[in-house]
Amino acid sequence: MSTQSTLSKKSAVADPVAQTRKRAKMTVPKFMARKGDESAEPLVCLTSYTAHVARLCDQHCDMLLVGDSLGMVIHGMPNTLGVTLEHMIMHGQAVARGAESALVVVDMPFGSFEESPEIAFRNAARVVKETGCQAVKIEGGVEMAPTIAHLSKRGVPVCAHVGLMPQAMNSVGGFKTQGKDEAEWAGIVADAKAVEEAGAFAVVVEGVVEPLAEKITQAVSIPTIGIGASSKCDGQILVFEDMIGLFPRVPTFVKRYGTMEDMMKDAIERYASEVRDRSFPAEEHVYKPT
Repeated sequence: MSTQSTLSKKSAVADPVAQTRKRAKMTVPKFMARKGDESAEPLVCLTSYTAHVARLCDQHCDMLLVGDSLGMVIHGMPNTLGVTLEHMIMHGQAVARGAESALVVVDMPFGSFEESPEIAFRNAARVVKETGCQAVKIEGGVEMAPTIAHLSKRGVPVCAHVGLMPQAMNSVGGFKTQGKDEAEWAGIVADAKAVEEAGAFAVVVEGVVEPLAEKITQAVSIPTIGIGASSKCDGQILVFEDMIGLFPRVPTFVKRYGTMEDMMKDAIERYASEVRDRSFPAEEHVYKPT
């Protein structure tokens, strides 16, 4: 064996990023097949809104969700209700450019799918066409089952969303944990079963008490993706900015795996100081005449 070949093999082993990029593309059928597979690891999901973050997350995630949470964490909105279809398409395009392996799912924003199944299909088809994503996500249970069925039968895979639904915040009075009263359980389980029967390939379960999350996971044959719903679900998702410490609010269910806001504040402060004392740009940052 030549020295060149030996070095190439060593480089491949030493470069975990190169290895992870060789993962096969996650598809909707593969994602669904993880349900009930006792040998499979829980599904790893994160939100993503930009191409660069998508590339970083893609190395480890099974699904990247272009969530309407971008209204709050990227655009400074007070909630998700002001997010438009154009917002979702623009960010969806960026994430699709950065993702090689993960399943890319784009949220349908408030007002883009509720009016009728036909309008929902028109808007969802536009999202899929213009972003290159593999699926869309729709909030709602029993009431949205006919719309989910309409889309699924026409080639648009749908990830459902039950439990705490941010787009319904005005109806329920804010972001409130669901299922604290056991009398609520039957309705939320019925929502999960309804979206499954309608053809959803997975369901996000948000902000519910642990016993209810476990009950939902056992009740449906599609993967449950928890956010504030305990480890009893088939997978987990967090908002990327929450997870890395880049957003002020910290919901109870979030574990911060980084302190990016502190690091950025420090970098900005040092930059401003060096500009003011003229130590930046230094000699190594300046172009010289030839």
